[in-house]
Amino acid sequence: MHPAVHSHTAPPPIGDPSLRSIGRLFPYLWEFRGRVLLALALLVGAKMASVAVPLVLKEIIDALDRPRPELILPLAFILGYGVLRFASTTFSDLRDVIFAKVTQRAMRRISMAVFKHLHALSLRFHLERQTGGITRDIERGSKAMSSLVGYLLFRITPTLLEILMVAAILFVKLDWIFGVITLITLAAYIGFTITITEWRTQFVRRANALDSEAYGRAVDSLLNYETVKYFGNERYEAQRYDKSLIEWEEMALKSQRSLGMLNAAQALVIAIGVTLMVLRAANGVVEGTLTLGDLVMVNAFLLQMFQPLSFLGVMYRQIKESITDVERMFALLNRPREVEDAADARELDVAAGEVRFEQVSFAYNPDRPILHDVSFTVPAGKTLAAVGSSGAGKSTLARLLFRFYDVGAGSITIDGQDIRHATQDSLRAAIGVVPQDTVLFNDSIYYNIAYGRPEATRDEVIEAARAAHILEFIESLPQGWDTVVGERGLKLSGGEKQRVAIARTLLKNPVILILDEATSALDTKTEKAIQAELLEIARSRTSLIIAHRLSTVVEADEILVMEGGRIVERGRHPELLARNGVYAHMWALQQQAEDEAG
Repeated sequence: MHPAVHSHTAPPPIGDPSLRSIGRLFPYLWEFRGRVLLALALLVGAKMASVAVPLVLKEIIDALDRPRPELILPLAFILGYGVLRFASTTFSDLRDVIFAKVTQRAMRRISMAVFKHLHALSLRFHLERQTGGITRDIERGSKAMSSLVGYLLFRITPTLLEILMVAAILFVKLDWIFGVITLITLAAYIGFTITITEWRTQFVRRANALDSEAYGRAVDSLLNYETVKYFGNERYEAQRYDKSLIEWEEMALKSQRSLGMLNAAQALVIAIGVTLMVLRAANGVVEGTLTLGDLVMVNAFLLQMFQPLSFLGVMYRQIKESITDVERMFALLNRPREVEDAADARELDVAAGEVRFEQVSFAYNPDRPILHDVSFTVPAGKTLAAVGSSGAGKSTLARLLFRFYDVGAGSITIDGQDIRHATQDSLRAAIGVVPQDTVLFNDSIYYNIAYGRPEATRDEVIEAARAAHILEFIESLPQGWDTVVGERGLKLSGGEKQRVAIARTLLKNPVILILDEATSALDTKTEKAIQAELLEIARSRTSLIIAHRLSTVVEADEILVMEGGRIVERGRHPELLARNGVYAHMWALQQQAEDEAG
């Protein structure tokens, strides 16, 4: 499969994103500054040993290039040659061992920072996001970070350091033309590499975006497997997936062709530089200005220098691609939190649990207002229900109370404290929610119920299951509490999932309870069985019930009837029926529908 990014996850245009992305990595690396500095010292030592090898080789050749060479002198150089070879390799290996902890810890810290930030982002972001694309961005970003550090510190830096050292040695020991040819070759090589790679980066970026898009479509399609089957749209899904892959293939081919052009340009520059250097050295030997050892030294330097340089293009491309991936990951970190704790936010002090909405207005988008001047109070320990047709703004009340969003105007208070001045953690610890669509983790039933309070004892988890009338069902299963519920809980029926959700909320033991259309997805028989349980757990708590079916709210202490984001009627069930208004009309229609169904 191939990966996905929606427009909302693309990195924002910022001054120089490449430098900024690289700069943002350094605080993570500097935590282990001692290891970083030691690794850099070993890197310099390895390169100095590496550059000294051809110099010792020259001395060996010159000592042996005599009519009767003495073996004692070259033997010392030969031993030195072996020691330098060993030092060069060993220093490099030690550097990698010492630096490994730095990169691994940095990867872990950045991945954790992104993960925590994603959980801190607003509900709006998570309703719009495409899971496949985001997970791919995090995965590629953390790997790219490791690659970026490795290439910059341990491939590019030592290669450039070695070339400068070689150019200086040739300039001093031979003549200035050797140094100039080395530097001109280097400059031409880097110039070609950067120019062509910059041009082809557009293809790499587009290929990555299409890769993410295709991956996201594939994940989305597999998550909706049943829907695909219901409508027989397997071929349609395959065509959509293939459409993304066709675009990706086209862009990948352009990327590959441009790579061929880059490789050819690099090979030409190296060939010209090497030919000129060897030609001049050979000419010096013929004229007697250079020794045979000098020719061997130049040749050894060329091999040693241009071998890593031949990978410079690959490294530069990898760095550019890694920066692109790191940019995407940091773009997620750059996304602002829509709901932030105030600088002076305090822990919410919940004593009784009275909830008050005062002249609350709200819009998800400025051009589409949802709530208009809504005011009501849920006294401590009482139950208030909000009913109305779909889109009336009922569920928005729950989302605002849980502070998934902040109100546009007005205020929401709990025991007289504005929830915007309380920490989100303390607010959400006081509220329990049983949603309409219960989503479970692909883990055991025990894990899913214990999730309500992970530190709870096993006895407390069992007691919560008993109170939710699901204990008997769990114990009847072949694997009991260890039964895995499947992705999103698909192996359980709707009623079983709702009972798990009730048990989970009971274990949390919140002061305030929100039942957001908690039984609307169930059949009538299951709904009636669960209704009694919900009313039982709501009785001792301040409760807000969001409902479409009126039969679920007849026992409420007060019922709000909502239309178009406004409260049009309020009162108890008998009062509202006697008023013969909107509520009474809704009741009559639903009773008629039930009679016909019965």
